[in-house]
Amino acid sequence: MKIIIGLINGMLTSATPILLAALGGSVTYYAGIFNIAMEGMMLGGAFFAALGSYYFQSWVVGILFAILGALVMALIFILFAVVLKMDEFITGIGLNLLSLGLTTYLVRQIDMPVTEIVPIPRIHIPGLEQVPVVGEILSGHNLVVYLTLLAVIIIHYLVFKTRYGLRLRASGYNRTCLDTSGVSANRIRVSSLLICGVLCGLAGAFLSLGVVEGFTQGMSAGKGWISLAAVILVSGSPVGIAFISLIFGFTDGLGLFLQQDLPPQFTAMVPYIATLVALFVYSMRLKKKFNA
Repeated sequence: MKIIIGLINGMLTSATPILLAALGGSVTYYAGIFNIAMEGMMLGGAFFAALGSYYFQSWVVGILFAILGALVMALIFILFAVVLKMDEFITGIGLNLLSLGLTTYLVRQIDMPVTEIVPIPRIHIPGLEQVPVVGEILSGHNLVVYLTLLAVIIIHYLVFKTRYGLRLRASGYNRTCLDTSGVSANRIRVSSLLICGVLCGLAGAFLSLGVVEGFTQGMSAGKGWISLAAVILVSGSPVGIAFISLIFGFTDGLGLFLQQDLPPQFTAMVPYIATLVALFVYSMRLKKKFNA
């Protein structure tokens, strides 16, 4: 039973940054933006979270720094992809490389001792911890894990139950029609990228202040790409993204569990193999749909 509980807790921890970034990707997906810059936004958020937490000795400031860092990346994407109308794919690749290079350089120049970084606290739910099994699964998680569950509900409501969500989907479905109605499609696209930046920043803060305490080179480790795969697999559905992220999170936790018997280089491949398999199944399903 302890193994199962450990796997579930590991699944929730591993799924959290993927889910947060994917929710941001969901908003840009409905706006008609192919946003592959989530990896760079997350990595930038992780670095600036550690930086803010170290210099101000506050995890709250760390989160704010993470969001600001990711928003800077989002603004660069907006400048090139929306204002200057450059190719979104090339812009995203450039941002990912910029984030990796910049954070690698800065972390080598700035000494941030792990012992002086203030992590995001864990939340212990009174009364629930005494409940066998359920208490061990639902209580004692990092604050961001609970915020992520709330974010799923908020993003679903925002996209499908609000006027903004209607305009968001219209900007992706028929941008010209939305402009004709008097609503700027570009303004909607900009706002979607800013929302994505906030969520990717929070995902980055979770990596450097929640999963571990401190920043390491390339610590996003492809989670932004997995988030993009999750968005594609369920066509941007926030609820579907939550389930897909849990599956990816489970494979990540399973990989860590298998390190007891296998070399870590092999177990680290498990979530990425699962991503490739999922994309293959999706492509085959799409092919059958078009051939029907």
